[in-house]
Amino acid sequence: MKTLSIMFVEDNMELRIALTEILAAPGRAVAAFATAEAALAAWEAGVPDLLVTDISLPGMSGTELTRIVVAKKATQWVALCSGYEYGNQIATLGKNVRALPKPFELEQLEALIDEVNACLSPP
Repeated sequence: MKTLSIMFVEDNMELRIALTEILAAPGRAVAAFATAEAALAAWEAGVPDLLVTDISLPGMSGTELTRIVVAKKATQWVALCSGYEYGNQIATLGKNVRALPKPFELEQLEALIDEVNACLSPP
């Protein structure tokens, strides 16, 4: 089974540490970043299977990060996390972009990870 690579972007240190520990399950490799700029530099060096990012970040927003990576790789899986309402904006960002409204249940995140795994795994 392929290891699922996950990039997680969150400026809140406690939340970043906690979710990184939760995401780091067997069969997953997780890299965490405090800023979109740092995540983008790492993304350029090695594209992850899934990018999970907060929308409200210092500097570049998670939405802008999503636009950049999806422009470079249209099939990139992204989960945008925010306490704000998205409306229909998510659909305009890309076919594999999903919303995770904060606070989200871990089951919602796990369901998204399962969806990504199912799409990336050969039949």
